Amino acid sequence: EQLREKLGYILLFEVSDPRLDLVTLTAVEVAVDRSFARVYVSCDASRYDEVMEALASAKGRIRSLLARSLDWRVTPELENVPATLAIEKDEDGYPIADAAQEAALDD
Repeated sequence: EQLREKLGYILLFEVSDPRLDLVTLTAVEVAVDRSFARVYVSCDASRYDEVMEALASAKGRIRSLLARSLDWRVTPELENVPATLAIEKDEDGYPIADAAQEAALDD
């Protein structure tokens, strides 16, 4: 919860990238040893690539600001986009299987 609050503040007030406007921080998962954190954001689907690029370019600055604002011994490494998010999905959010995947599932 503490990390989510700090990240929200950093994204809202300390990172001045206009590509990150109207991005919502939806969840944060932190490893037990706090060595890494998986951060989930939401944005308009048409801006997804632009937002991911902005977050990737600001990752070092965000982590540096986190190190100063958290009272943790370790500053978590912010994870890249999970591979499952790059899979093409239908309008309901379900993965679209290609012919090779469907054939493998049928076996």
